[in-house]
Amino acid sequence: MFQVRIHGRGGQGVVTAAEMLSVAAFDEGRHAQAFPSFGSERTGAPVVAFCRIDDKEIRLREPIMAPDALIIQDPTLLHQVDCFAGLKPDGFILINTTKTFDQLGLGDFLRDRPAERLCTVPATELALKHVGRPVPNVPLLGGFAAVAGVIRLESVLKAIEERFAGKVAAGNVAAAKEAYEIVKAEMEETAHA
Repeated sequence: MFQVRIHGRGGQGVVTAAEMLSVAAFDEGRHAQAFPSFGSERTGAPVVAFCRIDDKEIRLREPIMAPDALIIQDPTLLHQVDCFAGLKPDGFILINTTKTFDQLGLGDFLRDRPAERLCTVPATELALKHVGRPVPNVPLLGGFAAVAGVIRLESVLKAIEERFAGKVAAGNVAAAKEAYEIVKAEMEETAHA
């Protein structure tokens, strides 16, 4: 079973991201489960959502305490919430930012983790460019497909088209594709470093 925890703020599409990730897994013929964990349900408040993906039925129902991957939609949470709690030693980290891990103050903390599993992508900027709104969730799903390899980009794009329509769907597809390419390039650069 592959478990993903998504951290963000209310209004950033955290819950939608988990749901779309599960739809992408379903489209690949796998079992998936998505669910949120709300504190105070207001715009800007910290929100966590979870997604489990497996090839067999998923019976667990509790929050994910030991994720295989983290998607962090808002880097301002990094020093407010323990986003990394329980992350497996070889876990994937994808953060929505234009900064490096060192610039985020995470360089020393992440030094012993596999560099090819640590990626950043400017998801908010991609959302603004392609959709016209600062909602980073969909570009991050494209980036996640690239870094983790658990789901295919095509499945993410199909989930986007099932969720949205018209110009919004087209913009989100373009944002997810560009995020995928950015993360792929970042991973290749890390592999050759």
